[in-house]
Amino acid sequence: MADLKPGDAAPDFTLESDDGPELTLSALRPKKVILYAYPAAFTPGCSLEARDFRDAYADFDAAGYVIVGISPDTAESIAGFSEKLGIQFTLVADPDHKVLEDYGAWGEHIVFGRKSIGVIRSTFVIDGDGKITLADYAVKAPGHVERLAEQLGVPLTGF
Repeated sequence: MADLKPGDAAPDFTLESDDGPELTLSALRPKKVILYAYPAAFTPGCSLEARDFRDAYADFDAAGYVIVGISPDTAESIAGFSEKLGIQFTLVADPDHKVLEDYGAWGEHIVFGRKSIGVIRSTFVIDGDGKITLADYAVKAPGHVERLAEQLGVPLTGF
């Protein structure tokens, strides 16, 4: 799938979540959603990014955003990841990477200088009508949450 861009409809999905029930993206409307795609639970970069979103959670929540993380991990794996890091937002499991593909967040990328197929670390902001307002591909975990908050005009107090 081609990269999504502002104005595109966000592909809807229903996936298993870290806390048991399934999450359906369209059920979150009319809230604004930050959907971030990360490669794998318990890895250093993904742990850093998840902790940063955790620490900024109250600020994004106060600004009206719901945070959802998505990875190709199993529901059991993301549940352990969420518990270990004390994550208060929802993580969803996409082990067949269908949703990641729909968002253009699955494909060829460079990892440690080698070509690989997998998650392209990406973040999508979805408005209350289900439209993409921001699609940021190939982001780097360090500093990502701060850059996103700045782009969205969300002051960070929890950092």
